[in-house]
Amino acid sequence: MVLKIRDRTFDWGERTYLMGILNVTPDSFSDGGEFNTVETALSQARSMIANGVDIIDIGGESTRPNAEAVTTELELQRVIPVIEQLRQSSQIPISIDTTKAIVAEKAIAAGADIVNDISGATFDPQMLSTVAKLNVPIILMHIRGNPKTMQSLTDYQDVVQSVKEFLTTQVDKAIAAGIKRDKIIIDPGIGFAKKAEQSLELLQRLNELQLDLPILVGVSRKSFMRPILQQDDATKRIWGTAAACYGAIARGADILRVHDVTQMYDVCRVADAIERNFVR
Repeated sequence: MVLKIRDRTFDWGERTYLMGILNVTPDSFSDGGEFNTVETALSQARSMIANGVDIIDIGGESTRPNAEAVTTELELQRVIPVIEQLRQSSQIPISIDTTKAIVAEKAIAAGADIVNDISGATFDPQMLSTVAKLNVPIILMHIRGNPKTMQSLTDYQDVVQSVKEFLTTQVDKAIAAGIKRDKIIIDPGIGFAKKAEQSLELLQRLNELQLDLPILVGVSRKSFMRPILQQDDATKRIWGTAAACYGAIARGADILRVHDVTQMYDVCRVADAIERNFVR
């Protein structure tokens, strides 16, 4: 399958694409407060573009464990000015990281191209119909509960099968709502309502999640690596992230959502040469 966004073509399976994380929040787990002004956010976006990013994912509400929800108004105040100004200076594809249909709608109007919903379109009953009306791609992620409750909801008989069943259901609902299949991307939700060993199992068995749809994987700096690396500082898990990214690529990931674009760009180049015989 091929997805075209602005002047970019995403040819799934040919190579790995990088989504750069741009959290315009004060409380995200790894980079909260670093880019929560328009000026710092735009500077980070330009840096990621210069270092080979394919998509920039802009989020105005932290989804780390135990994060507090924010109002629609505050989320819009955080993300819309950044989207508008970035769009004025670049044609880079932009995704809006939100679970709210109204934020998705206003972000697309401001210049975003993709909706990235960590709830798999379960938090807002208007999300699927809104995305269908907007005729844009959507990323559907697996989660249980919400950021405040999710880490207490980790009881699975088979985590991979449960994630696959959830994603299959949400994909079917998206199609029934009018979203074209070639505009759907799935995400297993590494670290969301999963213990460390369950996140590892999802990565080990990632190829079992194939639904003939592109797969996005977000492992960047995440806490499932803490017991392996004995590292509490998320910013010091870059090389653990690199290893996890390679493992995801080897098992069929199409997009990697990352903080450290420069380093992960090189990981993708080497992994794609080995796993996909693709040299950029």
